Amino acid sequence: MRELRLHGRGGQGTVIASKLLAVAHFLEGREVQSFPMFGVERRGSPVTAFLRVDDQPLKLRCEILAPDELIVLDASLIGTTDITAGLKPGGRILINTEAAPEEFPELLEKAHVSTVDASGIAVRHGLGGKAQPIVNTAILGAYAADSGMISVEHMVNAIREEVPIQIEANIAAAKEAMAAVRRAPMREVARA
Repeated sequence: MRELRLHGRGGQGTVIASKLLAVAHFLEGREVQSFPMFGVERRGSPVTAFLRVDDQPLKLRCEILAPDELIVLDASLIGTTDITAGLKPGGRILINTEAAPEEFPELLEKAHVSTVDASGIAVRHGLGGKAQPIVNTAILGAYAADSGMISVEHMVNAIREEVPIQIEANIAAAKEAMAAVRRAPMREVARA
């Protein structure tokens, strides 16, 4: 079983990202659970969503406290929220940022880090505005490429099935992000 936790801000598409990722995994033939956790429900507030994926039926029904992977839709959360709380040793973190993975040395001590400028990609494809781009499909394209668990075909089909507007722009953003993800060189990660 793989457990993912997504961190973002209201308006970025964090909950939809979790749902899209669940649909893509389902199309890959896996069992999935996707669910959000809200604090204050307003634009810009921190939002967390969860995803479980397995080849076997999922019987566990609780919040994910020890994820294998993190997807961070807003890098500003790194300094204000303990996004790595419970992350399993050797886990993976994908961050929406212009910065290279090596610019997060504190995270590299705990996990394998990848980055992608999902905000820039979303803006180029007209998804949201410059001040508040909607980054969900771009970050998922990067996740698909980084994890190797989701094919282009299934990511595109999930977007077509679940995204009600700007379908082609969302697909183009996901595909661009697949090619733009940057990975830190693999190294031994300290065990907690």
